[in-house]
Amino acid sequence: MKFGVVTFPGSNCDQDMIYVLETKLGQKVEKLWHKDSDLKGADFIVLPGGFSYGDYLRSGAIAKLSPIMMEVIKHANKGGYVMGICNGFQILTESGLLEGALLHNNTQKFICKNIHLKAASNSNAITKGLSLERSFKIPIAHGEGRFYAPKNTIDSILENDQVLFRYVSEDGLISEEFNPNGSINNIAGICNKGRNVFGMMPHPERASDSEVNNEDGTLIFDSLLKYC
Repeated sequence: MKFGVVTFPGSNCDQDMIYVLETKLGQKVEKLWHKDSDLKGADFIVLPGGFSYGDYLRSGAIAKLSPIMMEVIKHANKGGYVMGICNGFQILTESGLLEGALLHNNTQKFICKNIHLKAASNSNAITKGLSLERSFKIPIAHGEGRFYAPKNTIDSILENDQVLFRYVSEDGLISEEFNPNGSINNIAGICNKGRNVFGMMPHPERASDSEVNNEDGTLIFDSLLKYC
């Protein structure tokens, strides 16, 4: 499988993602620029974290207008795989590829720390290879990470089993106490109904190397590689 990692002005996790996919996991990676109008044969597109266009107007709102996103949307609508992490998740909601929105954290502060998350089900490629019994330590770094959607949309997401991850305690307890940003239902990531577009706020690429003493994120990538 060939990955395409998109860089927008303000992206700051693109090289982390390229390093993990290429060096740690041995995958082919195509570097894509926001002005490109060609996905260059990539099978799986990744929208990395950062602050695309400085997060002016609203996080992801300007990036969705980049030429590359027209191709990403076409790719997703044809069933191609797309994953957005942090700012990439915000871009996916702004582009309409995922439901809901990412609002300012309920603390109104930027949060950068390790949290724990837990796979909500094994119904998609990102979580299919993960244990539902354990939590994973993954860092977050965002100011607008509070997942929100109207009640009818949340009901639909839950009914269709679209939740990827929830924020939990180290022991896997789902509670508002362990919700770092006020996300509805402790939601840390979702997929679309077709299960080919994935978005999550935590950064698995920052937890995929022994040099940072945390390789929990590698398990997420391993699942992705095995089942996509």
